[in-house]
Amino acid sequence: MVQPTATVFGGSGFIGRYIIQRLARRGWILRIAVRRPDEALFLKPLGDVGQITPVAANIRDERSVGAASAGVETIINLIGILYERGPQRFAAVHAQGAERVARAARAAGAARLLHVSALGADPQSPSLYARSKAEGEARVHEQFPSAIIVRPSIVFGPEDDFFNRFAEMARVCPVLPLIGGGHTRFQPVYVGDVAHAAVAALETPDAAGGIFELAGPRIYSFRQLMELLLAEIGRKRILLSLPWSLARLQARVLELLPRPPLTVDQLKLLERDNVASGQFPGCAELGIQPTGPEAILPAYLDRFRVGSRFARA
Repeated sequence: MVQPTATVFGGSGFIGRYIIQRLARRGWILRIAVRRPDEALFLKPLGDVGQITPVAANIRDERSVGAASAGVETIINLIGILYERGPQRFAAVHAQGAERVARAARAAGAARLLHVSALGADPQSPSLYARSKAEGEARVHEQFPSAIIVRPSIVFGPEDDFFNRFAEMARVCPVLPLIGGGHTRFQPVYVGDVAHAAVAALETPDAAGGIFELAGPRIYSFRQLMELLLAEIGRKRILLSLPWSLARLQARVLELLPRPPLTVDQLKLLERDNVASGQFPGCAELGIQPTGPEAILPAYLDRFRVGSRFARA
């Protein structure tokens, strides 16, 4: 039996490790294309000897992207950034980089291309992040019309940067801010379901050229998500409404930090709900019943819980 092959750009990230684990279990031979291959070595134990190989590639460099794409049947692009720093700009990564990967996939004669975008991708969005994601989708389909595009909502799981970040804040701060009153709505999706959906889409011939919105089973306001988090870790904290105007002032300062917790562009994203539009297929069409955060949070927020031996006051 011939084993399927794939190059996964950005495979060492949060979503990548789950997709790689699922593909490895199904016998795929995987090439993990990252800027620093030594930082992807932790993925090798997810497969058999020689099944997972990290290679050097920079999505902004045509030659390295082409070399990483050569000789495989499937290309998966997971690369994305949440804020801009130095040469890592939204346009360079989400639009030009995505186009570069798609062009390399076409040149290499790959049979399939899976591109991971974001649920808020919109060419009319006030957010540069969301506009660059939409432009990336368009460029990918121009270069590789049969590419599969998936748009996850906020992704949660043990390594996430959402619930973990606010749980850490709740452990040390008496107040959690609710930007704009906490009314923005979200439809968080479990990282395991995103990985399942990605693999299912690759194995579904009818998925070629399609766009899939990956969202969880329930819609929550930001306030409801913070209430859920606090209930899970057993902490009482003040949920303080923060006006948009004040949040913008804070974001202008915070975005100067090396790893900003909030930027002005992210605030623009928060001004719009992040829920499935219903205009595109999603988890159900890929045979997946999505899992809500109530079933998953206890498995990885224990260290923040009052009374846990890992928790601090």
